[in-house]
Amino acid sequence: MRKTTGVILVSASALLLAGCGGGGLFNRSRPDEFAVQRQAPLVVPPDFALTPPTPGAPRPADASTAQQAQTVLFGSPQPRSGVETSVGNKAGQAAPSIRSTVGDPGTQTVDEGSVVRDIVGAPEGDGREATTTIGG
Repeated sequence: MRKTTGVILVSASALLLAGCGGGGLFNRSRPDEFAVQRQAPLVVPPDFALTPPTPGAPRPADASTAQQAQTVLFGSPQPRSGVETSVGNKAGQAAPSIRSTVGDPGTQTVDEGSVVRDIVGAPEGDGREATTTIGG
């Protein structure tokens, strides 16, 4: 009798523990706490004759978290100065693929050679040892 009670007790506890093995403590799927953002509060419109918003259109009072953080850190966008506007107009528009073109190994470049490298890499001096020659 004593043996049977022990076997039944061990079997029952093994069955109870088997139900707890659903994947372990660290293998659970948890919600991402950084993916949550606040929703703008509901606002009653002052004019009830307004047309309803189109489905899928962004809410006018709703801004993303990144935009809100940028506004808090740097303020709202400021208008460009006259000088900045004129420089931008004179510079024109860059080609959309300029970064790909510049980084492309097929882009033709001119090798300036070792003389230019020596001039650029020369140590700074006071100019007393500088000499010039006029070819002709």
